[in-house]
Amino acid sequence: MKESKKESRIQVIDRAAALLDSISRYAMPVTLKALSADTNLAPSTAFRILKSLIDNNFVETNSKGKYQLSGRLIRLHNYKNVALDFRKIALPYMEKLRDLFGETINLTIREGDVVIYLEKAIPNRMMHVQQIIGSRAPLHVTGVGKMMLGRDGEDGIRGYAERTNLPSYTRNTFSKFDALVEECNKCVQQGFAHDNEEAEIGVGCLGVLLYDKYGEVIAGLSVSAPIQRRKERWIKALVKAGKSISLELGYNSNSQENS
Repeated sequence: MKESKKESRIQVIDRAAALLDSISRYAMPVTLKALSADTNLAPSTAFRILKSLIDNNFVETNSKGKYQLSGRLIRLHNYKNVALDFRKIALPYMEKLRDLFGETINLTIREGDVVIYLEKAIPNRMMHVQQIIGSRAPLHVTGVGKMMLGRDGEDGIRGYAERTNLPSYTRNTFSKFDALVEECNKCVQQGFAHDNEEAEIGVGCLGVLLYDKYGEVIAGLSVSAPIQRRKERWIKALVKAGKSISLELGYNSNSQENS
């Protein structure tokens, strides 16, 4: 029994785990030489595994080439508590926006190539857009999804396009790669995004992104309304709410810009 368990282990994962464990024991960034000695790995082997960990955003290097755990890895470690916290922090802002606009306010998170509706604040009116908690939508047909894609850069958008083939849901869906890249970049640059009946005819949205203290996108905040009721003047209040939520989550836009 013990022998079968030993054989079932995957060597490269064990070595990656050993390197991550070693890095975590240092208060400051650490050299390849020290990590190689700690893990009994040849420097060339440690270097290759660390390169893969860097490519997957689990490890970072500083200006001197020393290694440290990435913000993404720390964020994943804290994911459960952060998820509960940002939902709790966001809801009062969502309710204020709902009362101000008289429309549905949504909180979404990204999972792979889709956004998932995590929370909502619905208005007290008979006719409103109804988003189902737990439902999913492709990134390229939602405002916040396009912003998330924009932050991935052109290569990230290309990968998404190749995986999904950019299916059209309405005549307004961005189903061509070049047009989608231009739209996503515009959304990121202006700090908010429109969904102009791209997922469903008759429904329009405005969206912004929420950031955590590591500068990572943690969620999307949006308003959904019948297209004829959607107002451009809502953008200012939506952007302000997004910044306020991100600030409460520890995000510092000035430090991120200077880093």
